[in-house]
Amino acid sequence: MWELVKAGGWLMLPLLLCSIFTAAIAIERFIRLKKAAVLPSALLMNKHQSVDQVMQKLRQDQKLQTSTLGRVFSAGYDSKHQSQQFASAQMEVTASQEIGYLERNINFLGTLSAVAPLLGLLGTVVGIIESFLMVDIGASGDAAMMMPGISKALITTAAGMVIAIPALFAHRYFQRLVQEYTAQLEQQATLFHAALFYQAETAEAQQDLKQAS
Repeated sequence: MWELVKAGGWLMLPLLLCSIFTAAIAIERFIRLKKAAVLPSALLMNKHQSVDQVMQKLRQDQKLQTSTLGRVFSAGYDSKHQSQQFASAQMEVTASQEIGYLERNINFLGTLSAVAPLLGLLGTVVGIIESFLMVDIGASGDAAMMMPGISKALITTAAGMVIAIPALFAHRYFQRLVQEYTAQLEQQATLFHAALFYQAETAEAQQDLKQAS
């Protein structure tokens, strides 16, 4: 492996850095974007779960509190004594921040998938130039003198493609995953907000009835 890196020339260094960044970002995003850390099933709003049940689970579990959905729900619940518009705005701001965290470094993966083949292409050009320079300097017309340059051109091209293809797949995958999470977050936030203020209005109405009777 190291022999291939040396044979590829100095352009193998930035290509090697690209491969390290690609692997590191892909692993980090894979861990960070697990569904349990973003949309834990215990917090999902449905007809079998009320706001009070959700908040009770949230208070009892530290992992749920640090989840993306947990932070959005907490922002809305902490603002329940304000107006509906204020609570909605707080949830939107928190959701926007959390989505930014989910999208972190994904665009960089896309950049790496574009840069790696360009570096490989540059290596191809440099290798071919070196091949012809060797022939010109040797002035012997020996084709064997072109072999090191052509080898360098092929190695850098292959390295660029090997890095770019997985980076592109990872970029598309994580991008799609964040889009799906964003849609579900919006849906859950809407359901939570509606249930939160419907519950408050119902409690006030019941209290007014008791006072009236």
